[in-house]
Amino acid sequence: MTAIFLCIFFLLLASGMPIAFVLGLSSVFMLVFFSTTPLCMVPEIMYNTLASFSMMSIPFFVIAAQFMTKGGTSKYLINAANALVGSFNGGLAIVCVLASMVFAAICGSSVATALSMGVIIIPAMVNRGYSRQFSAGIVSASGTMGILIPPSVPLILYGILAEESIPRLFLAGILPGILQGVLYIGWILYYSKRKGYRGDERKSGREVAQAMIKALPAFSLPVIVIGGIYSGIVTVTEAAALAAVASIFISVFIYREVRLSEVVGIVGDAMKSAGMIMFIISTALVFGSWLTEAQIPADLVALTQKANLSWWAFLLVVNIMLLILGMFLEVVSIMLITLPIILPLLGVLGIDPVHFAIVMTVNMELALITPPVGLNLYVLSTVAKSSLSEIVKGVFPFVILSILELILITYWPQFTLFLPNLLMSTGH
Repeated sequence: MTAIFLCIFFLLLASGMPIAFVLGLSSVFMLVFFSTTPLCMVPEIMYNTLASFSMMSIPFFVIAAQFMTKGGTSKYLINAANALVGSFNGGLAIVCVLASMVFAAICGSSVATALSMGVIIIPAMVNRGYSRQFSAGIVSASGTMGILIPPSVPLILYGILAEESIPRLFLAGILPGILQGVLYIGWILYYSKRKGYRGDERKSGREVAQAMIKALPAFSLPVIVIGGIYSGIVTVTEAAALAAVASIFISVFIYREVRLSEVVGIVGDAMKSAGMIMFIISTALVFGSWLTEAQIPADLVALTQKANLSWWAFLLVVNIMLLILGMFLEVVSIMLITLPIILPLLGVLGIDPVHFAIVMTVNMELALITPPVGLNLYVLSTVAKSSLSEIVKGVFPFVILSILELILITYWPQFTLFLPNLLMSTGH
């Protein structure tokens, strides 16, 4: 039965059919011919999870990301970062990393982060003598932090599927996100010194102050989201709604990069993107339901216990599997396909689900910058007007750095769990 399902699944996938239809059709086929579950239950399965309060945060964060991309936020964040560190060797590349980290803490989207940074900073870097290959590579890699530094749409999705605390997942992503930024900046300083990429003249105190003041509205958004959640004032979903409203207000009335007449159209575009995500989730729920009924996760648990597999060996196998899947599928699809199978095994092996969430997210970051289906690569190929092969060469050193980070995070759980456990110890 499992072999039949795998054949149908991969045949549909190879046909080029959208992943939502692949998941839905293969699952419905198995339910019709190999299950006693009536098909009238399928819509109920699809609806129940989508109707959850936590799931509502996804479209709100997508709206915030759309307005941050089009509303001038990235420009003012880049100016502020440039005023602070633009005088260092490779200053503009460091600016890209720092601005991406802040932008990631606003929108939770990797593609939106890469797009917003790329439109402004790639032309600026090329004009200053940086190679287009290096410029596109650093923007593509820095954009991946959008799904690691909170708020993160994949971490929200993981929390819903695994029934884990989303605030704890957000906390777990902070230190790995900072580590990733430090690794990238370290490489930039080394590479820029070799290539002679000099920084700008040092800004005066007044110029730094002016740039920071102009960026204050943008800096306020992470405070609204993260501060609101951990102060206990708002839930994750309420924080997402506040971020959406604040991003519209800032884009229209403060930075004035978006006209009032454009708001409905931008919200409509955001709803299309969110609707696509929700449709994939709904069909994946049917997929997960069939897996459970077929007892595939239970059989894998029994097989793992029988094989006496250690936790470190299991994570090694999972990392390799996720890296391979990341070359062919996009982030949400990978999570929804693999989590119903992997989650039951974590408890058996004593792996903390919060720790595994970050291991998986770093894998998903790599999926965004590895060909042939790395979304960030395609986005930056258009923005930078470069070939895909040129961007792949530029991003390669950052892929190596991300793999090193993945190894560290995988086998040093305490690094990831330090902040979530600290939260628990303080009674929050």
